[in-house]
Amino acid sequence: MEKIFVLFGGCSNEREVSLDSGRNVTEALASLGRYEVTGVDLKADSLDGVDLAQADKVYIALHGGWGESGGVQEALNKLKIPYTGPGAKASRLAMDKIATKRILDAANIPTAKWATVADGEDDCPLALPAVVKPPRDGSSVGISKVASADEWPRALAAARAAQGGRGEVLVEAFVPGRETTVGMIGGRALPAIEIVTPSGWYGYEDKYLSDKTRYPFLEDAALCARLEDLAARAYRAMGCRGVARVDFRVDPAGNCYVLELNTSPGFTAHSLVPKAGMKTGLTFAEVCEKILLEADYDHE
Repeated sequence: MEKIFVLFGGCSNEREVSLDSGRNVTEALASLGRYEVTGVDLKADSLDGVDLAQADKVYIALHGGWGESGGVQEALNKLKIPYTGPGAKASRLAMDKIATKRILDAANIPTAKWATVADGEDDCPLALPAVVKPPRDGSSVGISKVASADEWPRALAAARAAQGGRGEVLVEAFVPGRETTVGMIGGRALPAIEIVTPSGWYGYEDKYLSDKTRYPFLEDAALCARLEDLAARAYRAMGCRGVARVDFRVDPAGNCYVLELNTSPGFTAHSLVPKAGMKTGLTFAEVCEKILLEADYDHE
């Protein structure tokens, strides 16, 4: 049997989510009876001390930080061990929301209007309402919607706190309407999902802690086609391979805006890529295996 190592945990703000994803993936792949699966809880931003000599493939279930921003991908490239998800370059780009915005703009892929706040500056560069994001974190950590000027200082501080208290911050114009997402595996789009929250805002609590958030599949065929086309274009523009998730806002007129790409999407009970994969008739374990079969490393 192929020997599969599942990497999870790590040192980022998303460690707890990654632990959940990693355990789920480890159990799922083992349940298929076709793989010898070893789960590895990384406690440092390094593969030092992890014996991968017998690994045929590595499944990356790390979220954020070194595990999603090209670090572990580069380390596995040097070892020439195939791994899940995009390569090092695409991972670095997608983890950097500002770099992603520039690539989307260059490829003429619609995205929400954006600006940045440099380290040491405090003024909001866009009209409100706006969304404030730390540019290199995920899982909605440090992200706030700002509806009024008195909310701005706290939102800016939260975004900076998520990245050590300093650094450039991304500000996006808030797009009213619906939140949707499209998973990609091997360049093929999965069914589009809408995210419906009681508050209309998909923050950390609604994403991971609430049982009231709903995830219906979109039934509008024309809208699904637009979202899937844009997801595929964004995936290609970023140089992705394997698994990724493309997040959107859709305004009341039906215009679709790519917000960001996630190159190591979650595999928790609330996660959307496995949900979309299961919509196509696969089991949770088979979705994990489909991603595993796309594993590769950068051959450059």
